[in-house]
Amino acid sequence: MSADFTHIDTWLFDLDNTLYPVESGFMGEIERRMTDYVEKLTGLPRTEAYALQKKYLAEHGLTLGGLIVHHGVDPKDFHALFHDLSLEALAQDADLIAALERLPGRRLIFTNADGVHAERVLAKLGLAHLFDDVFHIGSAGYVPKPDPVAFQRVIAAHAIDPAATAFFEDSERNLAPAAHMGMTTVLVGPHAGASTAAFVHHRVDHLAPFLRDARVREAA
Repeated sequence: MSADFTHIDTWLFDLDNTLYPVESGFMGEIERRMTDYVEKLTGLPRTEAYALQKKYLAEHGLTLGGLIVHHGVDPKDFHALFHDLSLEALAQDADLIAALERLPGRRLIFTNADGVHAERVLAKLGLAHLFDDVFHIGSAGYVPKPDPVAFQRVIAAHAIDPAATAFFEDSERNLAPAAHMGMTTVLVGPHAGASTAAFVHHRVDHLAPFLRDARVREAA
């Protein structure tokens, strides 16, 4: 039975591994560059640099958070590492474009990436014209998901009514504060079906058919 989204007028989407499949491998190159950076910054052997990277991710919600707190890293310098990434792993999905186009109301991106990365990826995917705005890590004052403050800031910036908002994410833990604030949550990706978290309201392997079949509010 198709999901009932007739109460939704704001569609909030994570970007990486949500609007394109994790199987693309695109995030793998981002992770490799991140490890390169931590290795060079700290002088640690690569395995230890990778472990530190993951430790900061777990403790701060974002590797960058730990790098700022513990190493005084300039976030703009850090994000510049990814601005020349090849986008060849990403491809346009006509079914996803059509599914997004049918959604009534506002569509917004809510990402822990920076604005330049988000714009490049959306353009490559052919999705840029479908979103009203990108709320990126700089927009949140470098407070990342899943920190509730990041959610409070996107809600304030766009006058969002959580009860009328659906949030789509590939990271389970990022859905917890959204659900607590009253949003309808959707976990996306190949591991979504294994989630048993009560704060996850819908679990989908593939985003396009789910959005295509969802019941939505009729356009006024």
